[in-house]
Amino acid sequence: MTRLTPFLVCALFAKASLAIPSPFTNLARQAGDVCPVDAVSCQNVSGLNSCCVETPQGLLLQTQFWNFKPAKGPVDSWTVHGLWPDYCDGNFKVGCDPSREYPNIREVLTENGKEDLLRWMEEFWVGIPNNEYLWSNEWNRHGTCMSTIAPKCMPEGSATGLDAAIYFQKTADAFKSVPTYKFLASAGIEPDTTKTYSLNELESAFKTAYGFLPLLECKNNALTAISYYFHLKGTITDGTLVPLDALKRTKCPETGIRYLPKTN
Repeated sequence: MTRLTPFLVCALFAKASLAIPSPFTNLARQAGDVCPVDAVSCQNVSGLNSCCVETPQGLLLQTQFWNFKPAKGPVDSWTVHGLWPDYCDGNFKVGCDPSREYPNIREVLTENGKEDLLRWMEEFWVGIPNNEYLWSNEWNRHGTCMSTIAPKCMPEGSATGLDAAIYFQKTADAFKSVPTYKFLASAGIEPDTTKTYSLNELESAFKTAYGFLPLLECKNNALTAISYYFHLKGTITDGTLVPLDALKRTKCPETGIRYLPKTN
C-alpha cells in the first residue's frame, strides 16, 4: 500500500502512558544487556543498546483507515493500517531488512501460536486488494525497521517469524488502545450521508476523549485515515506507548468535513 502522509472513553486515556499487556513479556533480550526501565524512545537514548529502546526510529505512528466505499471492516470501527517507526523528527526509512521479509503472514502467525490474533486481523486489519498483501507490506516496510525486534534481540533458538508475531501483536494492541469510532461518537460525531463537521469539532472530540491530537487525513473533504503518535518506553515486545500530539498538521479543510457511512 502507498504510505499515507503522517496525523465516555475519556479520562482513562487522557494524558497518560498506555500500558498494554503483552504475551511476550518474559522474552530474554540480547545476552548481557541491562536495559534501563525508564528508557523512552527519542528521549536521551544516546549510547543505549538498540535492543533496549527503539532507535533511531523511535517515533511510532499507529495508523488507521476509514474505508467507506467500498466498505472494509465493521461499520462501527475504523481498521488497522499499520504501526510505523519514524525518526524523531517525523522523517522515516522503510524496507530496512529484505532478508526478513515473510511471504505468508498467516503461516508465520500460526506457527507462533497467534491464531486468535489472526482471526482478529481478518476482521479489523483489512486491505486492498486483500488482507495478506497489506499485512506483508506493513511488516516488510515498517516492522523490519524496528530495532528492538531485530534478529540480535531475539532469544536464542526462537521460532522463525517471532519478530513479526511480536510486531503484529503490538500493532493490534496499539489499535485497541485508540478506538477512533468511540472517541468521535462520544462527542456525537457519527457517520452520516449529509452532516459535515469543522476541523475544530473533530479535534476537540479527540482532546476531550483522548487528551492528544492525532493527524487526520481527508480525501475529497471526507475522512479517510488517522495517525496517532507515540514514543515507546521499553521495547516493542513489552513496552508502554507514550502518546503525544501529532508532529504534523492535518490537510483536511477547516470546515465541511464529511464522515461518511460505510456502504457497498
